[in-house]
Amino acid sequence: MAEEGKYLYCIIETNQARSFGPLGIGGRGDPVTTISYDELSGVISDAPIKKYATTRENTIAHEKAIEEVMRQGYTVLPVRFGTVADSAQEVRDVLRKRYREFKDLLRDMDNKVELGVKARWLDMEAIFGEILKEREDIKRLRDRAARHPARDSMIQVGEMVQEALEKKKEKEADLLVGAVRKISADVRTNKTFGDNMFLNAAFLVDRDWEKEFDDRIEELRVKYANRMKLSYVGPAPPFNFVNIVIHWGGE
Repeated sequence: MAEEGKYLYCIIETNQARSFGPLGIGGRGDPVTTISYDELSGVISDAPIKKYATTRENTIAHEKAIEEVMRQGYTVLPVRFGTVADSAQEVRDVLRKRYREFKDLLRDMDNKVELGVKARWLDMEAIFGEILKEREDIKRLRDRAARHPARDSMIQVGEMVQEALEKKKEKEADLLVGAVRKISADVRTNKTFGDNMFLNAAFLVDRDWEKEFDDRIEELRVKYANRMKLSYVGPAPPFNFVNIVIHWGGE
């Protein structure tokens, strides 16, 4: 049986003992509580000391605990998934040694939330048609390859189309990001998947600007309704902007 430790979800600013419910990772219903040092607390639950697989069940449990803490009004600093301390004292030691770092980060994240935006084109046939109109060199090479099929020519056409598609993705992603960049404190663009997805971004937004951000995204959704599908999620903890890494004993 694995030795028991303290699974660490996030850092918050409080010295009050708190309980956030039986949300602990591992499906045992362990209560999520706090361990404090001065004005900081680590949000923890009892859990076996082991390497935690990045399964959907585990990652959802990790994120759900952090989301509940944020829901109850705290600014949160998410800790990297799978972080387990040997003891409560080890958590306190990290809070003590990195006290100023965590306080500064909490100030930076105060009153801010993460909002996620994804964008996908609706009609890829139309998008590829635009590429051929915009790139006469690709169209000529494609037509030549169609008349005189050759493997090397077809590969070259494919590579040129893919390069043009990536540039088109960047251009349209920049258009959307630019529409909300000025009302965002920060932005992170993540990997996209498939030919039709051209934006997968997280925005750090002050709560005072959240309504304005919502309105801007809705305007974009209506404006480009025939061209793209916009998916919008949040508010969420700043997972894309803070990911505290802890090396026990080496802080």
